[in-house]
Amino acid sequence: MAVDNKYITVAYKLFTIEDGEEDEEPVEVADSRHPFQFISGFNLVLPLFESNIAPLEKGAEFDFVIPCKDAYGEFNEELMFDVPDSVFKVDGKIDLNYIHEGAVVPMKGEDGNRFMATIIEMKKDAVTIDLNHPRAGQDLHFVGQIVEARPATNEEITEMLNTASECDCCGGGDCGSGGCGGCGGCH
Repeated sequence: MAVDNKYITVAYKLFTIEDGEEDEEPVEVADSRHPFQFISGFNLVLPLFESNIAPLEKGAEFDFVIPCKDAYGEFNEELMFDVPDSVFKVDGKIDLNYIHEGAVVPMKGEDGNRFMATIIEMKKDAVTIDLNHPRAGQDLHFVGQIVEARPATNEEITEMLNTASECDCCGGGDCGSGGCGGCGGCH
């Protein structure tokens, strides 16, 4: 393994900026008791997030913006469409505890690839889904502090690789939206 892989934990607040307007409240918070953690050098986070964070030492503060084109891209209307409601039925019924407007659900394409979709609207015989990342079209403003930054141990690297390989819902990356449950999300 590369010697320069760092184990990094950060406490941060994420604000989004859309059409030049920044949210007053953070859309995501990782505090110092439950910091966001990753190992650098494995493409598990947005490249500009890592390039802003990785050079910093423990205790350093940060404040930077990642433009949407370098984060999750522009919002694409063509990634919203209707699918038959039968896609979501089990034993002829839709479980409304999991399938409802605003829910982010794992799906599998005809090619077997997995992806996340946001349910936009429930119709009589169809469901409108959105395949855009929830942060598409938004600049990301991160403000926070490095909680830990040190060389990653071989054990940490091995554990991270094992966890990433188990997470086939989105390739083992990070998505901030929490959409991949226990596997750490997708990017």
